[in-house]
Amino acid sequence: MTRQDVLPTPSRRRVLGVTATLVVLASIGRAADARRELRVCADPDNLPYSSDQLNGFENKIAEVIAQDLNASVTYTWFPQRRGFIRKTLEAGKCDLIVGVPKGYDPVLTTKPYYSSSYVFVYAQHKKLDLHSFDDPMLPSVRIGLQAFGDDGANSPAALALTRRGIIHNITGFPLSATNDSPPGKIIDAVTAGEIDVAIVWGPFGGYFASRQPVRLNVVPVSVSPDLASLPFSYEMCMGVRPGDNKFREELEAVLDRRRGEIRKILEEYGVPLAGSAGVSSASTDPAPTTKFDDMKER
Repeated sequence: MTRQDVLPTPSRRRVLGVTATLVVLASIGRAADARRELRVCADPDNLPYSSDQLNGFENKIAEVIAQDLNASVTYTWFPQRRGFIRKTLEAGKCDLIVGVPKGYDPVLTTKPYYSSSYVFVYAQHKKLDLHSFDDPMLPSVRIGLQAFGDDGANSPAALALTRRGIIHNITGFPLSATNDSPPGKIIDAVTAGEIDVAIVWGPFGGYFASRQPVRLNVVPVSVSPDLASLPFSYEMCMGVRPGDNKFREELEAVLDRRRGEIRKILEEYGVPLAGSAGVSSASTDPAPTTKFDDMKER
């Protein structure tokens, strides 16, 4: 064998180079295929929280978490109603719920990453200046409430108004979106002058108020001492399966690293925030407009 036979010709070198490139690309492809999945349980039609168009703030936060974990987000879509936990997280179809209230017992919760409260939403030009359930003009204005229980009147706001005898000037709006009642209809009613003020959960009110053609005030409810037992503020966390402590710790580390980015997302969606991560007095009861009471069915 001559030295010429041993050394590769230009053609052989090109073939070897192409082969090596293909091997590298195949390896990259296998690595991409093996990329970690962040499997999220979410409602496909629940703005401002989540949607299958990926334009809710929980969708955006999930992307931040996935980016930090070098993962890709995949979704199991299911309406947030009775059986949600059982048919998604407990069934092993997904691993993470982006928004649950602190202490929500069907899941293992992370540390809180934001806190919000009920708010008054009213047109700025009406100069109502509402801050609490003791404001003297409250009995004389038209009030909109979202009903989320079987009796249609078990929200903390409804209970607070009832204690003050304010019951005849209230209009109810469905909590769940329907063809006749889209999710932001209660805020649309404020803009249209059909009601004077809506009393709603902060993230919901802030989001839809910011998308109205007129300027609306979004004012956190100030709670008087006699209402201290009613939950008006909530610390919100992420939820994983009970026993999945390692994943929870991993998520909490991400929440610490990406706190600024997450806060920016919440602010962009108009979420009224309280404190740096939450209010120490915030309730651990289920947050009102996420329907977690109904989802507890096992």
